Amino acid sequence: MDNILEKLKDGTIIPFLGMGIFENTTATDGTKLPYDSDSMILALNNGRAMSPRLMYEYSRAAMSLEQRKGREFIIQMTNHIYSSKEYDLPETYKWLKTFMPKYVVDTTMDDSLLKVYEDVDHFLITGVSRITADYDRFIIYKYSASTKEYMRIDVSQLDTQSPILFKPMGSTKPEMNFIVSDADFVDWLTEAMGGYAVPPILKDYRKDKEYLFMGVDFGKDTFRMVANEITIGLKGGYTLINKDELTKKEDKFIKTHNLENINISIDEFIKNNG
Repeated sequence: MDNILEKLKDGTIIPFLGMGIFENTTATDGTKLPYDSDSMILALNNGRAMSPRLMYEYSRAAMSLEQRKGREFIIQMTNHIYSSKEYDLPETYKWLKTFMPKYVVDTTMDDSLLKVYEDVDHFLITGVSRITADYDRFIIYKYSASTKEYMRIDVSQLDTQSPILFKPMGSTKPEMNFIVSDADFVDWLTEAMGGYAVPPILKDYRKDKEYLFMGVDFGKDTFRMVANEITIGLKGGYTLINKDELTKKEDKFIKTHNLENINISIDEFIKNNG
């Protein structure tokens, strides 16, 4: 554990972020940002709980809302959750800003990671689903720090010389694209299993890398599958799950992927590796 920070800095360990990093994030209006499946469901449904069957996982609840109110409703609600209020960067992002990793996987859907890199040229890859143009389930942008603008580029223009920010579940910016409902995840995961969710250059870059999973809920089937597809070829790594006993699903994922759980909170880990 002592050399994790050094490995993060040299790129041999890749940060992999989940919505749990928002657990202690409060907006200026006093409301908390969603940090797990239950709180995401409440946010999508105007603070109201849904049936136990739908409360199982937010993608299932989002699918129910989409069927009743339309896909555009889910897209706009997801954007509203993150764009309608102001909040400070969560501690994880402040910490990442101190050493600016060359590659970050971020499964949250807000633009905090983009703010971390707003003063440096970088590439942004966002996930996309349910498109018919081709099999690829990603859009690639090139960011210019001088103009503060993103421009769509072709996959052939992506390189590893500048930092790469990978947001496979989409983002509020530069365009609203979200993988949020069951239909989104089914489509994205189907193409991911065919190799179409990650640009070829990243498939080579990620080989034999370790990962540090922060705020990722491995108790939920969907996010275990997402993590599995994104990290194919991993060498191992670490999870930060601060609890007395792991669930069977968490424990199996950790052992299967040769990970080690560090049983401390994200804030404590950052404090020890600042």
